[in-house]
Amino acid sequence: MLTIKRLSIVDAQVLLAGARAKANEIDVPMCIAITDESGNLIAFERMDGGKTPSINIAIDKSYTAAGIRKGTHNLAEASQPGMPVHGIFSALGGRMVAIGGGLPVVSDGQVVGGIGVSSGTPAQDLEVAEAGIQAFADKTNADQISRNKI
Repeated sequence: MLTIKRLSIVDAQVLLAGARAKANEIDVPMCIAITDESGNLIAFERMDGGKTPSINIAIDKSYTAAGIRKGTHNLAEASQPGMPVHGIFSALGGRMVAIGGGLPVVSDGQVVGGIGVSSGTPAQDLEVAEAGIQAFADKTNADQISRNKI
């Protein structure tokens, strides 16, 4: 039997809040998706002004990052013609995304979910996703410190 670590809704809200704060800071309204370790949607936010096509893109970035256990930007070069995963975009109903902005969420060395961000440039999307990951890491570290004080 397997024991699976999974993001809670509280964890997802921390990821959303961290990403939203960065999106507000850079003044780019985003669509932000949080998935579990299997790529199933846990939480989603479309900020006022977030682009409509970015809804599905953000969800699919999170799905891809959780599934491949790497950032979506890592697929960009490998998916070019003649490269090892060329054509991956047609896999899984077209859900695989090789545009920056999707990152796996890791806890204790294990992928527990994904975050996907869309509406800005790929660099902006990645920056906002990284801010969500940092907020989660900060909370996880604070929780660990609290447990050790007891």
